[in-house]
Amino acid sequence: MPIIKFFNAMIKIALADDHPQVREIWNYILSANTAFRVVANCRNGQEAIAAASAHLPDVMMMDINMQPVNGIEATAVISKMHPQIKIIGMSIHVDSIYVKRMLQAGAHGYITKNADYNEVFDAIMQVSTGQYYLCNEVQAKVPGLLIS
Repeated sequence: MPIIKFFNAMIKIALADDHPQVREIWNYILSANTAFRVVANCRNGQEAIAAASAHLPDVMMMDINMQPVNGIEATAVISKMHPQIKIIGMSIHVDSIYVKRMLQAGAHGYITKNADYNEVFDAIMQVSTGQYYLCNEVQAKVPGLLIS
């Protein structure tokens, strides 16, 4: 029997970024929205993989440039272990190579760190239903990326 997600249930989110200030700010912003509940804050891909199993978030916001395990590697592992977790790549990079690598690793979305919080909210809501999302900045730079 398929699992149906209703929007009246809180969307559980895990954050993975190597910059504590970034995690802190997104934790604050997301926690202020009653539709979301942050269940994990991870400093790197290794912690993100562990948090995925421990917390089973609905959505994981994943930075790309982290050590010792980067976001692309962590996304590939999490997508295989827990395909129900929808991952949104989050980076300063707009280049198509980064976006394509995240999507090929199993991400359902990609936002740049220039995206405003409303766009991030939209991305979370959209990927939580199984759809794909690319932020406006990426769509402008790399049109048709999800179609190809």
